[in-house]
Amino acid sequence: MRRLSFVTLAALILLAVVALAGAGRPQAAHADVAAPGTVTTIGDGSVSAVPDVATVTAGVRTSAATAAAALAANATKMNAVVAALKHAGGGELQTQQVSLDPQTNDRNAVTGYVAQNTVSAKVKIAGAGALIDAAVNAGANTVEGPSLDLSDRAALYLEALKQAVTDARAKARALADAGGFAVGQVTSVTENGDNAQPVFHGAAVAKSAGSTPVEPGTQDVTAEVTVSFAIR
Repeated sequence: MRRLSFVTLAALILLAVVALAGAGRPQAAHADVAAPGTVTTIGDGSVSAVPDVATVTAGVRTSAATAAAALAANATKMNAVVAALKHAGGGELQTQQVSLDPQTNDRNAVTGYVAQNTVSAKVKIAGAGALIDAAVNAGANTVEGPSLDLSDRAALYLEALKQAVTDARAKARALADAGGFAVGQVTSVTENGDNAQPVFHGAAVAKSAGSTPVEPGTQDVTAEVTVSFAIR
């Protein structure tokens, strides 16, 4: 009985040593095992297009001795900016922020108030420069953007998905050639998501003479899928 207890204790100590030794190691790389009779690959697709929509955010920042005066002055100037954005072709106007903050001196005494109001507007990219100019000429003293986008992003993403599945099949066939088997029908497809990365190539945008220049460049709409194929 003592010998058995000693052997058991020794075995437990050995297991503990092995566990502690493994705890400090980085996790080993591993591959997911596909279902029996299948090969699984990841495919990527990408479609490039020139952005055709721009969003410009323009605002007015005013200061005054009282909160009411700061807001009143801001409202007067901001109404002019909104009217100018609409007149310049801006659409889908949306207020982004209205704020009112006290200003203090080094003794923490309130010396006045600052009001700020910002609104965003969308326009065809050819009119982005003119939209910015119109806002500034009307009294805007803060401008952000333009943020460029693709009006047909959904359709472009569907095309990128098709390319991703084609890419996954090409990779599966390459594995099949090396492994000595044939690729059959798709058994499962998982959509992994999309992402659009701006890639600027200096494409010029149409603009009126003297307006703020805006270069659209291109955006890549990408898709990734995980596809399993039957093998035979």
